[in-house]
Amino acid sequence: CLWTLTAIIKEILKDPVLTKEGVLKKLLAPLDAVLEGFYNAILFHHFDCHHYTSPYSEAAANLISFIDLLEALLASRTELELPLRCQRVLFWKVSYVLNLISLSIPYVIKKKLILLLKKCVLHKSREDARSGSVSLQGLPSCEDMLALSSAVLQVVSLTWLNQIPLDEKSSYFGSSEPAPGDDPQGGSDQTVLRALSLVVLKALEFKIYNSTAEAEIK
Repeated sequence: CLWTLTAIIKEILKDPVLTKEGVLKKLLAPLDAVLEGFYNAILFHHFDCHHYTSPYSEAAANLISFIDLLEALLASRTELELPLRCQRVLFWKVSYVLNLISLSIPYVIKKKLILLLKKCVLHKSREDARSGSVSLQGLPSCEDMLALSSAVLQVVSLTWLNQIPLDEKSSYFGSSEPAPGDDPQGGSDQTVLRALSLVVLKALEFKIYNSTAEAEIK
């Protein structure tokens, strides 16, 4: 059960006594390939918008539970010297998440996915904390952020942002005009607006940093 696994990971992370790295490895290592397979299946191969017309459907509830699990896996990265594949797949295949956000699915799911992206760009791994000013190139955190940043900037260069609603009923990102039938007095979701802006800015910042670091090495 996704909910049960998420709850266990959260309890491990909260426990001040446990040796978290060892416990998390014992829990997640046997599930590594399975969880990566779930990611591919749930967010891409078997995804069908027709099952997500209502935020109260069973499919929507299961997807929300899986997003909660991804958040827990992201948080658990800090405790491991080298992250597992199931903790990295969100970065490698973030295009699945970006695609879902642009599809016709309930706003509550879009918002959770956008906030998950925000957590990704703000995430600090163990090697980040230890390295200080040392170059992170070649480390998992650098490779993962580079993959995420490249994917985000690629879709932003197209029309992805224009497909992102800032409210359940409001106008779309980058538009000052309310959508037909909307209340012109209704404001946009500032949480989503800030999160989207941060994701784009952080992706751009990392790409610039990485390009500068590569130039210095050469």
